[in-house]
Amino acid sequence: MSLKKVIASLRKNKSFLVTTHTNSEGDALGSQLAFYRILKRLGRKATLVNEDELPYGYEFMPGSGDIIKYKDNLKNIKFDCFVTLDCSDLSRTGEVYRLNKGKKPVINIDHHISNTKFGDINWIEPNASSCSEMVYKLYKALGLPMDRDTAILLYTGIMTDTGSFRYKNTTSFTHSVISRLLKFGLDIPYIYKCAYENVPFQDMKLLARILPGARRDAGGKIIWFQIKHNMLRNKKLSFDLSEHILTFGRAIKGAEVVVLFKENLGARNEIRINFRSQGNVDVNKVAKAFGGGGHKTASGATVHGKIDNIRRQVIAKIKKEL
Repeated sequence: MSLKKVIASLRKNKSFLVTTHTNSEGDALGSQLAFYRILKRLGRKATLVNEDELPYGYEFMPGSGDIIKYKDNLKNIKFDCFVTLDCSDLSRTGEVYRLNKGKKPVINIDHHISNTKFGDINWIEPNASSCSEMVYKLYKALGLPMDRDTAILLYTGIMTDTGSFRYKNTTSFTHSVISRLLKFGLDIPYIYKCAYENVPFQDMKLLARILPGARRDAGGKIIWFQIKHNMLRNKKLSFDLSEHILTFGRAIKGAEVVVLFKENLGARNEIRINFRSQGNVDVNKVAKAFGGGGHKTASGATVHGKIDNIRRQVIAKIKKEL
């Protein structure tokens, strides 16, 4: 069993580099930081390195200050094992995977159905609500007592990846885990506010400009939004508005699939696509057609080309799946 192989590796190795995917969010950070706490409890050395800065609003997460942003002068970090959490493929770590120049063993812990099984050890559970739920299982398997800081991390990860327990990936086991975490007296309103109700005023004004641009296709079954460079050129976002935009789209009556197309400021003709489905359309299948992946109801892809051309291709593909 892959979980047993992970445990064996934790006992065998003494030092670890731990990372997660680019544009990290609640589950990525929650699982990464909770795994880091496991290593510390086991007396192991661990270094946290991510491609990006800590996203706005997640400073409340215990241990978040220990995360190092990737830079070239980190290439001499020594470790026995390279660990990724919540990454469907190695490229999702951004440039961080380059730090494993000694080809140290890779532990791949993930819950995406599209995972490419790139690790030497692959612990993949597509039916898990989140990677944080998997790390909870690891805590239990190791017989480690839970503590309040770890409970905050795991609760945040599970809450965000289940859409506050609204998505189909929420199971009876998910609720049983949450019930145990709540015994640590978590401040639920505060966690929720940090994750969802913490948008800076200027970012909210930009959101108010984007939402009127909503368009629909296939008789209203497809809702899509588009963000071009000229909307962002003079604006550095503090907060990732993507989830807010997609949530508004999902709330529209009759919507089956919601898509957000965004021109990335950091690369010419690079388009980030985010998909959300109400469940009747497998958007992981759509995303895979464009080199991406994820879950049946939530996926993403990054492609190169002109945004209008990409949009037409993606909408045509979704129509075939309706």
